[in-house]
Amino acid sequence: MKLLVINGPNLNMLGIREPEIYGKDTYEDLIKLVSDAADKMNVHVDFFQSNHEGALVDRIQQAYGVYQGIVINPAAYTHTSVALLDAVKTVGIPTVEVHISDVRQREDFRQVSYIREACAGTVMGKGFAGYVEAMEILRQIVDGK
Repeated sequence: MKLLVINGPNLNMLGIREPEIYGKDTYEDLIKLVSDAADKMNVHVDFFQSNHEGALVDRIQQAYGVYQGIVINPAAYTHTSVALLDAVKTVGIPTVEVHISDVRQREDFRQVSYIREACAGTVMGKGFAGYVEAMEILRQIVDGK
């Protein structure tokens, strides 16, 4: 199974950005944790991070016919981007939305997720471990369970 892990704006600044919310671990720590979990699951995983909405849309489109699942943390674009929603709908690849923090406990504007409508599931508030849970959800979907 091949999965694509997509991270949106400011996630490259993990460890620096609001450590009281996102923790002190870095983006590199996240990649290592997910890579190690993928190895144990016998899953091939590729990573993509961008601060630019169009680049994220392009990467989702490029995933068509290549990946069996997408794990996406759209970050701030969760609450603003119909383009990401449309891209996920267009490719039809099972996708799980992930958020490091529990957005239900945050600002009012973070209560809306445009992309959620196109996702098979959402994992939030579990830190980096949420990415591993998302991969497990996708494995079950791909395996037909």
